[in-house]
Amino acid sequence: MATYGCSRSSLGLDHHGIAEPGDVYWNLSHAELYEHAVRANEGSIAANGALVCLTGEQTGRTPNAKFVVEDSTTQDHVAWGPINQPMSEAHFDALHRRVIDHYRGRKLFARDMFAGADDQSRLAIRVVTETAWHNMFAAQLFIQPGENDTQDHKPQFTVLNAPTCQANPSENGTNDGTFVAIHFTKRLVLIGGTAYAGEIKKSIFTVMNFLLPMSDILSMHCSANVGRAGDVALFFGLSGTGKTTLSADPERGLIGDDEHGWSDRGVFNIEGGCYAKCIKLTREYEPQIYDAIRFGSVLENVVMDKTSRRIDYDSDQITENTRVAYPLEYIDNAVHPSVAGHPKNVVFLTCDAFGVLPPISRLTPEQAMYHFLAGYTAKVAGTEKGVTEPKATFSACFGAPFLPLPPMRYAKMLGQRLSQHKAKCWLVNTGWSGGGVGVGKRMNLKYTRAMTQAALAGDLDEVGFTPDPVFQIEVPNSCPGVPQQVLTPRSTWSDTGAYDTKAKELASLFNKNAASSSEVSPEVLAAAPRA
Repeated sequence: MATYGCSRSSLGLDHHGIAEPGDVYWNLSHAELYEHAVRANEGSIAANGALVCLTGEQTGRTPNAKFVVEDSTTQDHVAWGPINQPMSEAHFDALHRRVIDHYRGRKLFARDMFAGADDQSRLAIRVVTETAWHNMFAAQLFIQPGENDTQDHKPQFTVLNAPTCQANPSENGTNDGTFVAIHFTKRLVLIGGTAYAGEIKKSIFTVMNFLLPMSDILSMHCSANVGRAGDVALFFGLSGTGKTTLSADPERGLIGDDEHGWSDRGVFNIEGGCYAKCIKLTREYEPQIYDAIRFGSVLENVVMDKTSRRIDYDSDQITENTRVAYPLEYIDNAVHPSVAGHPKNVVFLTCDAFGVLPPISRLTPEQAMYHFLAGYTAKVAGTEKGVTEPKATFSACFGAPFLPLPPMRYAKMLGQRLSQHKAKCWLVNTGWSGGGVGVGKRMNLKYTRAMTQAALAGDLDEVGFTPDPVFQIEVPNSCPGVPQQVLTPRSTWSDTGAYDTKAKELASLFNKNAASSSEVSPEVLAAAPRA
């Protein structure tokens, strides 16, 4: 075994039980990782300089492959169930041995980094991969230490990523060959059977969602930016609702696009990079993201012309979930370090494919809690196998797949902070207007930006509001730069009777979802839509 890299930690791979690997490469530069990836046929270089890689059969996360070890650290805290499937210590140990054996004699890439821009709560992490491109992905998504900080790096959590290692369900307690197993006591994550790089990012987010609340810090699945006056805004939302797009505002500083913490000092980014969707990406509508795709960025599952090496961002030939990873410094107005004060505005984003929710509305504190716990968006036909028409999706706290603790734990922390810092709360629908999918059209991004910017600037404070008769949320009577008709969804439908039917249908789905939670207070339940 030979080791390479000028910034190697004094704490080696033997600390993780890794014995007799092949050559080990520590903390390589972008250029070095490019060379390794191209020589090993892991990826190709696009005309814009980005590294283009394919993830194979798995082009997204595999929820049923995620497990948490049940032991004295977790058994009384984790919300056990389909999201947090329990794994025995014996099964984890057997899986760990399988990964170690898989690593034997293989070339490995190790990287030492941090999760959390707040130096009082950041987590020292290490990611070990069997491919250069996964190591480069990790380098873009997490916070890089200074040149002289890696020698004494002592990882508090380690990810062992082995895409070509398959689990044995009977021996390892998994559902199939794919696994994402987290051991909070051993501070170790094992990933295998999938080359989808997002599993690395989200495994550490899950870790932070367990550790930060234990220190009275709210962890959040949201993007964040800050205005020139220091006013911070949070954007909560599931994938595809616009977190990255709306937070990448040239008039505001970008704190981060996906994962944040909220402590008694303010907001901080958990990551050091962005992981944006690329489908139908254009410079006209998303210039900051488009221009961030250059040398050092990693593109996943995009279609590239073999001759010109140009990317076809409109193509979903491989998957609709095309992605790019790039560091925060590729955004011109990114905030460094990525920390800021307490939020003045909190925005919940939903992509309503039924086309009945207002494009923007103001929420009372009780409505804010209700919609945070609901975490509503809608899946559209064609984005997932078996989905042939709009399907309502409820994901608690807009991030249920990554929450090891009960959702109410996070909701109560958010409610306390909203009250303490008097933050305004908004619900923004980035989905359909004038009808659902197949009838109406996707909300004009120009209008969505105008409404969001008006809310953050305080331009809606004096315009007057009218409660929506079904959803009860307060709809502004006017908004600069937006036609008045657009603000009231019923007026955009040619068949108002069809609107009424769909609105009541969605309201019923909200109520059904809320009825499944036994922890919701009567005050919050009273903020539910009227079916």
